[in-house]
Amino acid sequence: MGRFILRRTGVMLLTALCLTFIVFFMTNLHPNLEKLAKTEGNMRMTDEQVESWLVNRGYTQNVFVKYGQWLGVMPSPRFEVGDEVYTRCSRPGVPLEETGRYCGVLQGNFGFSTVFKGEVSGIIAKRLSLTGWLMLFVLIVMVPMALVIGILAGMREGSRTDRSLSTFAIATTATPEYVSGVIFVVLFASSRTGLSPILHEWGWIEKKTMFKGLASTAANDITFANFTLPVMALALYGVGYIARMTRASMAEVMTAQYIRTARLKGVSFRNIVLKHALRNALIAPFTVIMLQIPWLLTGVVIVETLFNYKGFGWTLVQAAGNNDIELLLGVSVVAVLVVLVTQLISDIGYVFLNPRIRVS
Repeated sequence: MGRFILRRTGVMLLTALCLTFIVFFMTNLHPNLEKLAKTEGNMRMTDEQVESWLVNRGYTQNVFVKYGQWLGVMPSPRFEVGDEVYTRCSRPGVPLEETGRYCGVLQGNFGFSTVFKGEVSGIIAKRLSLTGWLMLFVLIVMVPMALVIGILAGMREGSRTDRSLSTFAIATTATPEYVSGVIFVVLFASSRTGLSPILHEWGWIEKKTMFKGLASTAANDITFANFTLPVMALALYGVGYIARMTRASMAEVMTAQYIRTARLKGVSFRNIVLKHALRNALIAPFTVIMLQIPWLLTGVVIVETLFNYKGFGWTLVQAAGNNDIELLLGVSVVAVLVVLVTQLISDIGYVFLNPRIRVS
């Protein structure tokens, strides 16, 4: 098992290196750098002024050299911009003598955000924690609901219960989260349409709306009113996919030879499901559930924007829209690492759950 983990970790690090270089190369293409120069300098800058701005700040160096500096394996050179000396390690209000020559990702330095005017690492940590709470509540709602639906549907394949639950699962999967989010806002967060005006008129609710249409206040104080709708929008979309995978796995296990043998021996249906079928049926859904974590991290872009929840996805939109290269790179690195780590956990968990697999 130790060698298996080491091999997987080595592959993961190599993959992370390749993916981060691709992202670095794409974000440092000349059109992006030109836009950055005009945003930080002057939108009326001529081509010569743009080129001079980029040269003076080291953006025209070889892409492999810049990537090495960004990683922190190569020293950051110093550039003279008028009377000032500029390096990648420079920060506002910090004397140049106090900054090191190596200031890359390996040193925990993700750069300086040109939009938020702060350290990228601090910005990502704050926004990632906000999205982490959203992901936690979504998983708490989504996973148990999906497993119950999938298990009930797969226990009796072809029955009326199976058809009803499968139809519900397909409908949720076919409805994007931004569509369900808008529907939830109209139904539960509008004082003029949906259920809220009716329930308020009947005296069932005190306020004019059941839930809040925006989750901006949830960044400081998570409540049932301001956090329910974004959680529901994300959970509903993910439920269908996990439920269908669980249903297919459960249906396959229930037709296995050892299940038939247990039935012939007179074992009760409940014991067959709980003691024999359930563990094997959850092997495939476990992998699917782990893959939902990176989807939630990067897939919350639309939901966070829709509900104005300033988390990781919202930060990604701001970085891309404002051409904040350092912040965009930092967000991309975190997303890549989350995908690879969850895949590693998924592989290890699959080995433990599946008794037919042995790692020498």
